Order: sequence, then structure tokens, then C-alpha cells
Amino acid sequence: MGTDAEQFLRRLARELRPRTDQSVDVLLTRLRQELPELWEHEDLSAMAVTETAGHVTAFLDVLEHGTDASETPTPPEALELARAFARRGLSLSTLLRAYRIGHLALLQQLQAEAPRLTDDAELVNAAAIRLTREGFAYVDRGSEQVVGAYQEERDRRLRRRLALAAEASRRIGSTLDLTRTAEELAEVGTEDFADAVTVDLLESALHEDGPPPHPGTGLPLRRIAQLAVRGTSFAAPTGGVHHFPPRSAPDRALATGTPARHTAEARDGRAAEGADDVFPSVLLLPLQARGTVLGLVRFLRGPGTAPFDDDDLHLAQEITARAAVSIDNARRYTHERLTALTLQRSLLPRHTAEQSAVYVASRYLPSGSRAGVGGDWYDVIPLSGARVALVVGDVVGHGLHAAATMGRLRTAVRAFADIDLAPDELLTHLDDVVIRMQREEGHGLGELSATCLYAVYDPVSRVCSLASAGHVLPIMGHPPGTDGGDLSEPPIGPPLGLGGLPFETAQVTLAEDSLLALYTDGLTQSRTRDVDAGRAALSAVLAEAPEGPEEICDRLLATLAPDRPADDVALLVARTRALDPDHVATLDLPSDPAAVAGARAFTTERLAAWGMEELAFTTELAVSELVTNAIRYGKPPVRLRLILQSTLTVEVSDAGSTAPHLRRARTFDEGGRGLLLVAQLTERWGTRHHREGKVIWAEQALPA
Repeated sequence: MGTDAEQFLRRLARELRPRTDQSVDVLLTRLRQELPELWEHEDLSAMAVTETAGHVTAFLDVLEHGTDASETPTPPEALELARAFARRGLSLSTLLRAYRIGHLALLQQLQAEAPRLTDDAELVNAAAIRLTREGFAYVDRGSEQVVGAYQEERDRRLRRRLALAAEASRRIGSTLDLTRTAEELAEVGTEDFADAVTVDLLESALHEDGPPPHPGTGLPLRRIAQLAVRGTSFAAPTGGVHHFPPRSAPDRALATGTPARHTAEARDGRAAEGADDVFPSVLLLPLQARGTVLGLVRFLRGPGTAPFDDDDLHLAQEITARAAVSIDNARRYTHERLTALTLQRSLLPRHTAEQSAVYVASRYLPSGSRAGVGGDWYDVIPLSGARVALVVGDVVGHGLHAAATMGRLRTAVRAFADIDLAPDELLTHLDDVVIRMQREEGHGLGELSATCLYAVYDPVSRVCSLASAGHVLPIMGHPPGTDGGDLSEPPIGPPLGLGGLPFETAQVTLAEDSLLALYTDGLTQSRTRDVDAGRAALSAVLAEAPEGPEEICDRLLATLAPDRPADDVALLVARTRALDPDHVATLDLPSDPAAVAGARAFTTERLAAWGMEELAFTTELAVSELVTNAIRYGKPPVRLRLILQSTLTVEVSDAGSTAPHLRRARTFDEGGRGLLLVAQLTERWGTRHHREGKVIWAEQALPA
């Protein structure tokens, strides 16, 4: 029967071959119905038609000639389509699904044709079994080769992009000539990346009488450089002044400072760029250096080139960022101090939001020396559970580089604080960031260094936890008549950037209205006073200061800081507050699903006592979901805590370490929607880990 089935399949293939075009049409109709996204790109649609015909022909050859399907080479059209998918950054799963659907439709056609050639049911059944086996072998073999071609193209593309990024790093900024730097950007951008590049700078950025204003609609730009792979004429000549039409895509990108990828419409730049409609795919990259928008770079591709994708946008951002720094370096000779000072102040928090945990005030005093502005910074970061983080740090060195490094470290601290790391863990991660920055900038270990003090104050327990990376410890002032805690053994760790050395978290319990003064060494160091004398003077001011933090900051600067300090001074003064115990409600829960009802009842009763009935429905829902998650997926003990302060916070803690995460629940899933509901109905939610387990929290705004 095996030989008969093989002969029958050969006959079946010969019968179907004259109708190959008809079979291809049936397959394409099926694919259009089930995978409409496959036909969104005209060039890929045309390739898919050729690829489908190639598969039909190849599989009929397997059946007619009795060759081994597992050894049959995949049609070159299929491999080229896979490479095209990789070049577009499209999903491989879509291509493989189309592959399976197409072959299934072909097998169904063959099976439908078989009964027309014979009425021998046993032969038809044997042929169907053999046909299915051959079909699976062909699909497996083809899928393997398609995946290989896709991955090979992706790897080639990645290597090309890495090479282009390295080339950009090497070639852009070789001189301090602004025009030449823009030309280098255009040259690198048109080498195997874009068909054309234009570089425009704001007229205001070309003047050296101060930093340029924030760009807006209709500001004049000067064309510094432009280059096209093919001969293309632009309406704005090199060196000419022009502006983009209001509300056009380039104008919006320049005004907002936001990179954009879009399909250009002819009207977007026709008044200023006669060739805009030649390039349907455009990347718009604002030239931004140290917080200032200097101009706009456009990368353009013509109709014969694959459109830009998100990976291209990221690569263009990296290239443009390097060029922006080089361009800014070329124009900052005469006003580096002013630019650095502007950058420093823009990176520091201008206004500290009101905190329920502390009253705070801050000051920044730039250096009076010719070394330029340094990298001192401070920050106040709200945390979950009514807590607050107080940060002060100092980047070694002066000038724009120190200020830019400070901004990166401050951003990193905020990112790490957002995931509620303990002070010692946060400094360990920050140490890794500095080490990576050293490697990126070509410094040796320890050449780029910084100090940082990170403290977390909890107004519920009145415990202040802090860790230091080479930074001076805060000075503490306690209200009269209280026996406040103190740090007997200063846990000062190594400065950031050395690596491999541990940091230690210390804890101290503070009385309400205690003072914390966090500062950089520019406040206490001077040519006429040593550090110990400076700290003693600072402690004396805190001890006799009944004023608020603002007045204390002014008195400290007047007492300790000279008119022209040799180093920058960053000062942060905080007066602690204690949360009223009546505003905190805690309930220990058994690890039993039945406890959820009790948690809801406890929540309703407490909200009624607080006069927060308006929040009852949302809060009960959040409590129900978080407690259910803790009981189902966590470990005992489970505890519910409600905190009423500037927001209403729900916290559920357990001894487990598994962190929850949002996921998209499918239609018939019985779970998976709880956290999504919590995220939608509350203002913020998150998870923080500690040595005994984790806490899941959610915050709601209070009624007006």
C-alpha cells in the first residue's frame, strides 16, 4: 500500500500542477483573511505572492519526484522574504504563522482533490497519511531555514549598526569646528544608513552671547550641512537661513525637543524643502546638548529603501547625541561657565514638592573660582508609604562634564529610588553606573568619581536609614528636651567608581521636629577653617535655630560660606515630622482566602472613621486584590496597613520575594486582572522589597 500511496501522490501532484496559479490564489486569499497585517507593506505583499508560488511548486516537486521533504531546500523567495522581515524589524512569529497557514491550505487542497481521482477509500487514507507526513517534514525544514535567514539578517543588521555607532563615535567631533562637525554627522549618516541628511542649527545657537532660548514655532535656522547619496537639490542651500512651516512635523519636533519617526507628507516642508516629497521616510532628531536644543537633524530615505524603524530611530538618536555634544563644545569656548551654570541649575530641583514626612529647604551656591561650576547636587524624592528620600552628592571635577555627570547620577538615583531600593543597595547600583560611565568615556577605574549620601526617613516609625558613598554624614539637631538618636559609628563607604567594596546602611530613630542638614564639603571647607571646625559651627547653628528650614539655610550660608567659595555648595535642610498614629491602621491577616472579607470590613470601618467614605469602593477593591495576591502567591505573615497623609496608601506585606507584574489577561482567563484594576483605579502602585519579604502598595489622591 505504501508504493500505491506514493504513486497516487505523484499522480495527484501532476493533476494539480497545471492549476498552480489557481492554488496560489486560494492560498493568498486565505492569508489575506487571517493575516491582514502581512499586506500592509506593498513590497512585502509582492514578495509574498512570489514566495507562495515558490512553495507550491517546490512541494509539488517533492510529491511528484518522491524526494525527501526534510532535505528539500527552501525556495530562495522564502529566504529573501525572511530577510526583508528582519530588515523591517517585523515579527518573525507573523512570518512563521503565515508559513503554517499557507501550507495547511495547500494540504487541504490536495486532500480535497484526492477523492476525485479514486474511489478507493483505503488508498485515499494512506495517501492522506503520507501527504501529512511529507507536509510536516517540508514545513519543519522550511521553517528552520527561514528562521536561520531571519536571524542571520538581524545579526548582520546589528553588526552594521554597532559598526556605524563606533564609526560615529570615532569620526564625529574630530575638531572643534562647528561646520566640520555637522559635515561629519552628515557623512556618517549617509554611509549605509540614510539616503540624505540635513543639519540645521538655530540662529540663536550660533551666537556666543549666552545660551539659546527654548525653540518655538517659526524660529530661523541656518543650514550648516546637507548631503545626499543621490543627486538631490534642496530648497535651502548650505549656509542659508530658512524656517520650517508652522505645525509641520519638523517644526513640532524642534519646538518640543522630541525625536520623531514618520512618513513625510509633501506639504510638511515644501515651502522650505523642495525635495521633501522625494523622501517618504524621515527621522527628525532635535540636536540637544546638556538640556539645550541647538537645532534639528533629519535623516531621510527614498522610495527604493526600506523605511526607518524604531531600531533606526534609537541608532540615529545615539549618533545625533554624540554630534550634539561635539557641536556644543565648538561654541562654548567663550561662555563655558555661563552654560555650565545654566545646566547645573536646570538639573537641580527648582521647587521641592511639599512632603508630609519633612519640611525641606535647599540652596545651591556656585563656586567663585575659575575652575568653573562643579557637580554638586541634592534631591528630595517622595517614596511609598509616606516616606521620603533625601539625597546629596558631589561629582569630582568642574565644568560641563562634571555637571552632565551629575545629571546622569541624579537621574539614576531617582530611577533606583523609584523601585524602593535600600540605601546600601542603591549605592551599590549607583557605583556600577559610575563604573560603566568610566568605561564608556575611556577612563580608568577611579578616574571618574563621585560621592553620595542617600537617606530615607519614615514618619510612621520615625526611623532614618542612610548610607554614604564617601560623603560626609549629615548633621543632626534634636528639639529641646528630647533625647534624639545619633550615629556613633559613621558608616562612610568608599566613593563611587571604585567597585567591589560594600556599603552599609545605618539607622537612627529621630524625635519629631529633628533637623537634618545634608551638605557638600564646599560648605565646611575653607582656607581659614578645617573640616572639624566647620562641622562644629554647623552643629551650633542647628542647635540654636528655632526657625524653619528656609531661615536655617540662610543662616548656615551666612555663617559658613564665604562670599566666593572655592568649591560649590549644595545644602539641604529637613525638619522631620511624625505621622499621627491615628492616621495609620494595621491588621495582621491569616494566610487564608477567607481573611479577604475581614480585610475589606476593616478597611470600610477605618475609612468611615477618617471621613473618607468617598474612597471606600476603590480602596476596598484594591485591598481585596492585593490581599488575595499576598495570600495566594506570597508567604505568611501577611499584614495590611492603611496610611492617611497627603494621599491614602494601601500596603500589603508578606514574607515572599516574588514580585507581581501586570499582564494582559486573555478572554477566558479566570485571573490576571487584579493588578490591572488596581493600576487603573489608583494614582500609583508598586512593590518594594526588604530583608523579610516585600510590600505591595497603592496610592489614591484624597477628595478635594
